[in-house]
Amino acid sequence: MTNVKEISVALAGNPNCGKSSLFNVLTGSHQKVGNFSGVTIEKHEGYLDYGAYRIRFVDLPGIYSLTPYSPEELVTRRYLIDERPDVVVNVLEAPNLERNLQLTTQLMEMNVDFLVALNMIDEVEDKGIAIDVKQLQRLLGCHIVPTSAKKKTGMDSLLAHIVRVYEKDIEIQKNKLSFRPEVEEWVDTVSGLLKREKEFGGVEPRWLAVKLLENDREVYHQVQQYPVWVKVELALQDALRSSAKLFDSDPEMLITEDRYAFIRGAVKECVRVSESGKSTMTDYIDMVVLNRALGLPVFLLVVWGIFQITFTLGTPLMDMLEFLFGAFAGAVEPLLPHPTLRSIVIDGIIAGVGSVLVFLPNIVLLFFGLSFLEASGYMARAAFVVDKVMHRFGLHGKSFIPMITGFGCSIPAIMATRTLKSPTDRLATILVIPFMSCGAKLPVYVLLAGAFFPPDVAANVMFSIYLFGVVVALLVAKLLKSTVLKSDSEPFVMELPPYRWPTLRSVLFQARIKAMMYVKKAGTLILMAVIIIWAVSNYPHSAAIDSAAAVERVRIEKGAGSPAEKKAALDELEYRTQSEQLQHSIAGRVGKVIEPAIAPLGFDWRIGIALVTGLAAKEVVVSTMGTIYALGETDESSAELATILKNDPAFSRATALSLMVFVLLYIPCVAAVGVMKKEIGQWKPVLLYSVFVLALAWALSFITYRAALLML
Repeated sequence: MTNVKEISVALAGNPNCGKSSLFNVLTGSHQKVGNFSGVTIEKHEGYLDYGAYRIRFVDLPGIYSLTPYSPEELVTRRYLIDERPDVVVNVLEAPNLERNLQLTTQLMEMNVDFLVALNMIDEVEDKGIAIDVKQLQRLLGCHIVPTSAKKKTGMDSLLAHIVRVYEKDIEIQKNKLSFRPEVEEWVDTVSGLLKREKEFGGVEPRWLAVKLLENDREVYHQVQQYPVWVKVELALQDALRSSAKLFDSDPEMLITEDRYAFIRGAVKECVRVSESGKSTMTDYIDMVVLNRALGLPVFLLVVWGIFQITFTLGTPLMDMLEFLFGAFAGAVEPLLPHPTLRSIVIDGIIAGVGSVLVFLPNIVLLFFGLSFLEASGYMARAAFVVDKVMHRFGLHGKSFIPMITGFGCSIPAIMATRTLKSPTDRLATILVIPFMSCGAKLPVYVLLAGAFFPPDVAANVMFSIYLFGVVVALLVAKLLKSTVLKSDSEPFVMELPPYRWPTLRSVLFQARIKAMMYVKKAGTLILMAVIIIWAVSNYPHSAAIDSAAAVERVRIEKGAGSPAEKKAALDELEYRTQSEQLQHSIAGRVGKVIEPAIAPLGFDWRIGIALVTGLAAKEVVVSTMGTIYALGETDESSAELATILKNDPAFSRATALSLMVFVLLYIPCVAAVGVMKKEIGQWKPVLLYSVFVLALAWALSFITYRAALLML
């Protein structure tokens, strides 16, 4: 293996171009997931061995441009400049070539070593489209390899071409995208000045010049650090004046026009479309899902169906996991003779972490469904359908994408609002994203809905909670945009990709990533939390309560009554003693302090403790309840948390519904609050927002509890 050469390859392309599917096919199981340095954007890496080479692939975020308007675009551009991969594979969606070539032209300007993977070539043939690949190669100045990730065709050819690019075994010379003569003159002037500097990190002066003429703020800040900036700024001002005088425009617009002119010409020269005029399957489906009257009901029906499947299939799997955790606890208990150690392992770790992990099947099923919708092309239609609804509530149509992302996790959803250009639209979207039911809240819903409602009704309850969060988000957005954040939203443009049947491999891969993130959190943050919760729920320990219990135990054992009656009395004594010790602990005292404030919502001091710990992460609400309620449970046959809650006189359907609403709406987790502060830039609005949502959660939970008491 000492002679093996490693080739670093970056996969770049538009969203929905099949880039991630291609990555999965190429790397198989040799993958790892992390984050790009300093940001929460996921970084997928994988490798494969090909002959005498080990090829390491990095799946860059899907983007439309290398002009950094979004964090994904910024991350991709910085990776290409700073990491300098040996080869860049630009993945193009062959049936939508014109849209995809915008990114290609910018890669041409960067002068990187790249080749094109013309993906979904099978769909091109099915649609009667003919692409002159050789001519397109000449125009782009790079190798083009037709591929189909779905059918796994063209993979060997792609790998062979990657090696050829790496080894400089290339016959086609790189082409420089030329602009109109006036723009070329400005580019030459600015790049000529930049060539005098030797310390731009190897970045092409021409590329820097184009970006400066495009008013790229990041490049501006970079070049301003050098003495040459004084002359560069004068040249840029001359270009602006000339552009306004000659074209009544600015250089940025002219460069964009010239890129599109090149793209349109390339497509016209290399692509032939059949003029059969036949409607495609996409056209027929869109007649329904984009219909003004049917579009929104169809969307709600699709989401409702996902929840039905999640709960119906997830319940038996969840029951199986509960049985396994119960059996595991029973097997471990005899191995731990010391009562304190046995309590922390059985009542703390297994009861706490286990109460979260049992919901893993539901998490996987939900994310499987959402990943399927996104990969199929339907999610873009959903954004299009709800656009008019969003505008009625003052939100931009693009706000729908971050809000949908919020069903997975609020943190990347808040980061995704950077695509919104209007500051007020962006701020309003950030503030309503936490009302979306993130994956961390799902265990709470599954636990309470499953405990107090039959399976068919439980799925509807969960769907209603998710829908209720969306309604609250829209109403709060309307309030914000009508008062403190008044402004007009920008018009909405959404590209609608053709429908595709997603590959099982790619959808499972996305679901697996979310599941592993969930398991990792259960094994780190939640594990730490349940140990702390166990400690504050057990200490300080009252010797007086134990002494009184010991006296009572002797009295029962020596008193009259049958063995069964004595056992029942001893069980009752044990439960009462555990409950008194819990109330005497630090956690009990905290719960008792806040109990008067939450009692009108149907909550006791134990739920209060769970809500406080839930500020760390919403899954901790369940693990806290699992730990606290297990402390007073003496009957091993009913150790399942849902059963304990159902049999607890302090809990009812009204309490369960009220708690679900409160968890949905109250302050998001600490990590999400931190990201909100980072994106907004100051603490004051975040703290005011936290007070507002806490009051809103209390009010709506109170209404829910009182209404449920009357109706249920």
